Amino acid sequence: MTQNASKVHINVDAEELVKFEALAEKWWDPEGPLKTLHEINPLRLEYIDQRAPLKDARVLDVGCGGGILSEAMAQRGADVVGIDLAQTSLDIADAHAQETGVAPKYMCVDIQQLADKETDCFDIVTCLELLEHVPNPANMVNICARMVRPGGAVFFSTINRNVKSFLMAIIGAEHIMRMVPKGTHEYEKLIRPSELARWCREANLELLDTMGLHFNPLTQSYSLGGNIDVNYLMHARCNPPP
Repeated sequence: MTQNASKVHINVDAEELVKFEALAEKWWDPEGPLKTLHEINPLRLEYIDQRAPLKDARVLDVGCGGGILSEAMAQRGADVVGIDLAQTSLDIADAHAQETGVAPKYMCVDIQQLADKETDCFDIVTCLELLEHVPNPANMVNICARMVRPGGAVFFSTINRNVKSFLMAIIGAEHIMRMVPKGTHEYEKLIRPSELARWCREANLELLDTMGLHFNPLTQSYSLGGNIDVNYLMHARCNPPP
């Protein structure tokens, strides 16, 4: 069941929220504007599950949207709480979960509000394709770290900021190939791996792995690999307080 959000939104870009609310009805259309998320979700799921087994784990999915990743993790046996500030997307997620019989808990709440009540309470925190859409990504990393128990895992995914990523993730993916809607990403908001790694260290997260996510236009398929020039994932572990 979804819950009402507080009127105080701590770390959200109102324009970004409107952008994703407008796509809410298309979340579960595998051929729609969010097709790319459906296609990369199996890779994201395996990346997480191999490094932090999902079965019986308590998971917080930050910026869960329509629940594509939340449902998949729940199907692997995780106890998932998905949070987002787009209520329409959460309604779609909730309805789809009832159809499929999986049971993530969805909440329309800012992660700061959760952290104000309770911290160190999840085995795994996922924050995928969100950091480049919030005003203060460093703060988001810090709060994600607060929500995971010592020894627990935190996963991020985002897009690098360089000429190659601009050409491929924005010009190519949005304007030429139309893989995602135009305006999905803004170059200035993209995040270099060195920046994200620094934010992790400042949040007492130990960086364990960085992996690139690649698209092959010839085979129209995605894969994981070492090149992190464009899309990438990070796996970090929460260290005990110093």
